[in-house]
Amino acid sequence: MQIFQVIEDAIAKPPIPHEPYKQSLKAWAMYCLRDKGFKVVYAQKADFAIETKGAEKLYFKVSNSPNDLDNSLSWIVWDSATKSASLVIRNDTQ
Repeated sequence: MQIFQVIEDAIAKPPIPHEPYKQSLKAWAMYCLRDKGFKVVYAQKADFAIETKGAEKLYFKVSNSPNDLDNSLSWIVWDSATKSASLVIRNDTQ
């Protein structure tokens, strides 16, 4: 899906760097996505969701560790060693 490429670009080349001591990973990821024009909304079963024009919601969770990610949702994962974020896409949403 092309939308995932745009999401990946938004977190790989963010408008502001993620500074864990200043903001949470969730707040930073939501800011980066909103900056790219996404409609980021509350999600009961995830950290947040993105509403697409087709009224579909894409659900995301965030993590500071690539370990133990379940396969139920897509993830935005922060790597503190490289100081970069990556997108892990749920298998059935690609």
